Amino acid sequence: MRCAISSSAGQILARGRLLIQKDENGEQRLSFLSDRGKLITGGIIGEDGEISAASEELFRGFFTAWGVSGVTIIVSK
Repeated sequence: MRCAISSSAGQILARGRLLIQKDENGEQRLSFLSDRGKLITGGIIGEDGEISAASEELFRGFFTAWGVSGVTIIVSK
């Protein structure tokens, strides 16, 4: 899914896509791959498809990458 990551001030921090990737244990993780090649790995997606915990970990990864909290994911076509 194509998207942009925006700061609370409206600045676009990165453009890229959300991914579901299998990790080395075969578990599915929610991740973001920027158009510039930066991969930010989120948490494990629940067996029932629940992504709340996975997205919380992804947002922590955004904070680590850019030092900004309160980011928004803007879905694009």
